[in-house]
Amino acid sequence: MTKLTAVVWDWNGTLLDDVDVSYRTINRVLSQNGYPPIPDLASYREKFCFPIIQYYRNAGFDFARTPFEEAARQYMDLYHPAAEHCSLQEGAQAVLNALQEAGLRQILLSASLQAHLEMQVARTPIGPCFDRLLGIGDIYAASKQELALSFLRESGLDPQSVLFVGDSVHDFEVAQGCGSPCVLFSGGHQPPAVLAATGSPVIASLCELPPLLSSVLF
Repeated sequence: MTKLTAVVWDWNGTLLDDVDVSYRTINRVLSQNGYPPIPDLASYREKFCFPIIQYYRNAGFDFARTPFEEAARQYMDLYHPAAEHCSLQEGAQAVLNALQEAGLRQILLSASLQAHLEMQVARTPIGPCFDRLLGIGDIYAASKQELALSFLRESGLDPQSVLFVGDSVHDFEVAQGCGSPCVLFSGGHQPPAVLAATGSPVIASLCELPPLLSSVLF
C-alpha cells in the first residue's frame, strides 16, 4: 500500500468555480465573431476539452475566418475581468485545510498563465495551502503534462504517492502520463459521464475527497 505524500490540484473548475463565467465568455467571443452561441451550460460542458484549440473547434470557430490565436486573445481579455468575481468551489477551503493539517504537500497545476494564476490565487484565502503554483507560459493551454513531469522530477516524489485532482479528462491524462492516481470532480467543466469513462473515481463534491483517500486509493 502506497502512502499518499502530495496532492496536485487543478485550478479552473476544480477549486475555482468559473464554469458559468467561462460559458458566458466563450459565447461573447462567438458573438463578436459572428458565430451562433452555445445554447446552454450542458452543451458547453459537452464541448469543453483539451487541447483548448479543439474545444474552440467544438464551440464552432472556423479558424480560416477567425484564427485560434485571435479568438484565444479575445477570450482572455474578457475572461479575466469577469473571473475576478468567481468564488471557490463549495468545500474547497475546508478540504485544502484538512489535507494541509494531515501533513500532505499540495501543489496547484493549471493551464492558466503563471502570472494570471498567481493573481487569481492571491484573491482567495487558500494561497498558504500550496507549496507551489505551476502555470503555463502562453494563453493557448495545449497541455499541463510537461509541467507535471518537471515538478515530479524536481521534487523527487514517488509518482504513485502523488494524487492528481481535476475536473477534466486532461487531468486524468496528465496523471496517467506521470504514473499517478487521479480523482475527478464532476462539478467543473466536463460532465460526469465523460469523466467516468476514464475509469477514475468521480466525486460530485470536493468534500467527498478526504474519506476517499483512506478508503479507496491508498
